[in-house]
Amino acid sequence: MTDGPLDPALRVAVADDSVLLREGLVRLLDELGVAVVGAFGDADSLLADLDAVAPDVAVLDVRMPPTHTDEGVRAAIEIRRRRPQTCILLLSQYVEVAYARDLLESGSGGVGYLLKDRIASIDEFRDALERVAAGGTVLDPQVVSQLLGRRSDPLSALTPREREVLTLMAEGRTNAAIAAQLVIGTGAVEKNVTSIFQKLLLEDSGTDHRRVLAVLAYLQR
Repeated sequence: MTDGPLDPALRVAVADDSVLLREGLVRLLDELGVAVVGAFGDADSLLADLDAVAPDVAVLDVRMPPTHTDEGVRAAIEIRRRRPQTCILLLSQYVEVAYARDLLESGSGGVGYLLKDRIASIDEFRDALERVAAGGTVLDPQVVSQLLGRRSDPLSALTPREREVLTLMAEGRTNAAIAAQLVIGTGAVEKNVTSIFQKLLLEDSGTDHRRVLAVLAYLQR
């Protein structure tokens, strides 16, 4: 994570039915130095103005009017259909595994799913926004844990260390970050990553968000 403001050319739209949360996000984004091109109380309003505001990143609540179920996710998928270059950062109060899967399957990167109550600092939110805007994948560890738990059989061949590495990979961490987290060398991480892909019959594409999506896609089949 780098210090200082984010790219001032970054255009961000916000959709959240809570006035306090919406306005709080707008003020935070202003402080981070990005251009807030729209703030909406529901998903339909954002979709109606999507072409006009043309965001680089859309930050959406998962549950919004009228049904307060999956409006944010359905809007995110529609945004990716209409503007594939738009990155998505979903915020939720709960782990919605099916919604996380739908979002991941809607594109090749530039997606995030964070739990509101677990964002511990402004720096953490800033880092997530920056990684998503750069085309990466950012998932709350609880989301990762539940996604991995949905299919345990493919993981049976992995060692405990490989499971740890896989979980951190799925959170969007680089090999260097994984090494620092586990207090091991980068070379050891690379060996574990290679072994994971071999055991799961997945090809390492060499790009972080693609390998995360590949692992998650395999585990969700």
